[in-house]
Amino acid sequence: MMAEKRKPIAAGPGLPEMPEEIMLSPKKARLDWKRLFFLSLGIVLFVIVYYAPPWPDAVDPLGEHFVLSKEAKGALAVFLLAGTWWVFEVVPIGVTSITIGVLQALFLIRPAKAAFKDFMDPSVMFIFGSIVIGMVFTKTGLTRRLAYKMLDIVGEKTSMIYLGCFVVTAGLTHVMAHTAVAATMYPLLLAIYALYGEGDKQTRFGKGLFIGMAYVAGAGSVVTLLGAARGAVAIGFFNDIMGRDISFFQLTYYMLIPGWLMVFLLWGYFMVALRPEKKTIPGLREKAKELNAKMGKITGKEILASVIVLAVIFLMGLRSFIPALKAIDKTAIVLVSTIIFFLTKILDIKDLEEIPWNIILLFAGAMSIGFCLWETGAAKWLAVNWLAMFKEANWFIFVLSIAFFVMIMTNFIMNVAAIAISLPVALVIAPYLGVAGEVILFASLVTAGMPFLLLVGAAPNAIAYDSKQFSTGDFFLHGLPTSVILMAVVALSIFVIWPMLGMPVTIPTTP
Repeated sequence: MMAEKRKPIAAGPGLPEMPEEIMLSPKKARLDWKRLFFLSLGIVLFVIVYYAPPWPDAVDPLGEHFVLSKEAKGALAVFLLAGTWWVFEVVPIGVTSITIGVLQALFLIRPAKAAFKDFMDPSVMFIFGSIVIGMVFTKTGLTRRLAYKMLDIVGEKTSMIYLGCFVVTAGLTHVMAHTAVAATMYPLLLAIYALYGEGDKQTRFGKGLFIGMAYVAGAGSVVTLLGAARGAVAIGFFNDIMGRDISFFQLTYYMLIPGWLMVFLLWGYFMVALRPEKKTIPGLREKAKELNAKMGKITGKEILASVIVLAVIFLMGLRSFIPALKAIDKTAIVLVSTIIFFLTKILDIKDLEEIPWNIILLFAGAMSIGFCLWETGAAKWLAVNWLAMFKEANWFIFVLSIAFFVMIMTNFIMNVAAIAISLPVALVIAPYLGVAGEVILFASLVTAGMPFLLLVGAAPNAIAYDSKQFSTGDFFLHGLPTSVILMAVVALSIFVIWPMLGMPVTIPTTP
């Protein structure tokens, strides 16, 4: 059938008729100068750093030189461009990630095979598997059941809803990876926010709920070795260099107070900076009970999904205690659950097409730039230069400088990599300043777990962003004061909390 010819539209009495296409043509789009400025800024920073003359070597306290090669300087250039574009979101964050791989290949910083291989790193696939678990919870209705039960307990005050969500998030990270916790909590928070009555509109409550979940997932994950891989890696370095081991329970003993102190301080921060528009949601408890009753009895698919997810959590937990299971990568365990979800028809092809690939690409790009900085030696050059500035400082300032460096680096690269580049250098310098290795280890682990500035710092940040309740700029702006709070907690731990718990902080200086 032929399309109907559009009728002309009368322009008014005495005026000629005008075609509909002309009448309905959109206004000329205005140029977005802010976007153009930050897009150009990223490119200018890249060009300046990449084409700058060679920079001086970094020299560690033992006199070893670390050369900044052309490739390493190129890695720093990509690092600056990506950071600028990510913070100000001049293009979709996934596109910035693709740019990271493209620049490495075009400017011969790393071979294309290496640059793009990182996009399918096991950590990226772990995030994919974690997001799929979150989708299953949503599709089967488990998240709504959990949300209604939680709201029945915490009540109608938005302050208590904040606190309840934060406490549950932090508690879960003690027994499972914080990425999996974020993927589990995310649909739960969506269900809770739906009852707030503002639709998809951005609100202070929505910002606080989702940004807070991401921050608190990091705070809770530092308390045990099960929350993230960074703890085991850091202890491995400590054991190799210092010849002493840190047990599972010893880590929890020292990290419990700083971790939970951050959880409650973050709750206080969001109650001030992002105070919900409504103090209470009248009738919420009754509404939650009513909606829960309408769902009826738990279904077979809900039970099956719960069993699969609990089995995954149980197996990942056992890896920390059973040596034979350590050889099995946690990504494989998570992806087995993804396969089973499709085999049992809990998920189908439509669900696969709804995966938020923008978020997965974001983390893929973060892995690529992290490995790029690591493999080219740029990260080591940065670490040695930074720590060398404090080699004659007071021991307290030296420890804080290490924690601060790890905090900044973990916002751009994997926290495991941030630990790996800074901890060995710091542990070598420490004896000359009379600093015990333990305090450096734990101070580094606290800040490595809480990247509050950029979405790429941790998977929970990226998962929370999918809510569309906040921009990358919002995340960065709230990350500045919360990072200051974090450093204050680290300072308190170094000077008061850990010495009170018996941690060695200072030792006789090495001549």
